[in-house]
Amino acid sequence: MTEMDIQEVLRYLPHRFPFLLIDRVLSCEPGKRLVAIKNVTANEPHFAGHFPNWPIMPGVLILEAMAQAAAILGFRTMQRMPDKEEMYYFAGIDNARFKKPVLPGDQLELDVELVASRRGIGKYECKARVGGALVTEAVLLCALRPVAARP
Repeated sequence: MTEMDIQEVLRYLPHRFPFLLIDRVLSCEPGKRLVAIKNVTANEPHFAGHFPNWPIMPGVLILEAMAQAAAILGFRTMQRMPDKEEMYYFAGIDNARFKKPVLPGDQLELDVELVASRRGIGKYECKARVGGALVTEAVLLCALRPVAARP
């Protein structure tokens, strides 16, 4: 079990503000499970328009946070660091369910479990909780692929 601070997280993810959605990894068991947190703050840019009178974290960003946690678990499982030649992409989202809204001030706990891995593709069962209550769940497929050449 390994805890990771934000500096370590930045070594595993190419994302930066405002799209970096992992603040800390609480535990990581390579090949098995990772638990991370995202502190949801009122000054995040998406809250200005989603929604002005009742700010809610967009569901797609909760799924993205799950994918970022899955990427860290994937690289830790492969016992390697990411490089500029490849990226851990979303390959699919199944059974996504949104149970409760996530609001500014919440601490989103992301629980990601690796259930299968083959030829650079990982399947992850993911759950997001706030205060112990389930807010989102989904099964994600992520694939390690070369960075596509730009046209």
